[in-house]
Amino acid sequence: MPDIWFYHLETTPLDQALPDLLEKVAQKGWRAYVHGHEDDKITALNDRLWTYRPDSFLAHGREGDDLEGHQPVLLGTSGRMANKPQVYLSVAPVDLPDVSGLERCLIVFDGNDSEHLNWARGQWKTLKAAGSDLAYWKQNDRGRWEKVQ
Repeated sequence: MPDIWFYHLETTPLDQALPDLLEKVAQKGWRAYVHGHEDDKITALNDRLWTYRPDSFLAHGREGDDLEGHQPVLLGTSGRMANKPQVYLSVAPVDLPDVSGLERCLIVFDGNDSEHLNWARGQWKTLKAAGSDLAYWKQNDRGRWEKVQ
């Protein structure tokens, strides 16, 4: 079972936090699958990854693209993980796919969205009861990540 890290967004919206998390994944040479639950939100994240910083490029694609299996970062709603990632990122309250065999599972949730927050709490309890190795990361006042647990 991979390490499972929860990222609690409080000061930074997902579209600003996600590129930084994905850059850290890329620095390790890992592939990532970003799992959302609404096509329009995946489209918005896809667009954001092309424009988040003028001096940077983060190679990525969407499920259904011709080269989806070759993308270092793949965004989608199915949970299929066609790019054979080392890292799975949940960015919405979705059913987690089988993540055994991966290096890491990141559950990124918006603390200002009660549905998402309650879902993340439920995931924490379920995964903790199953004996998973969990870590909780929270944003400080400057928007930087601090490991709490």
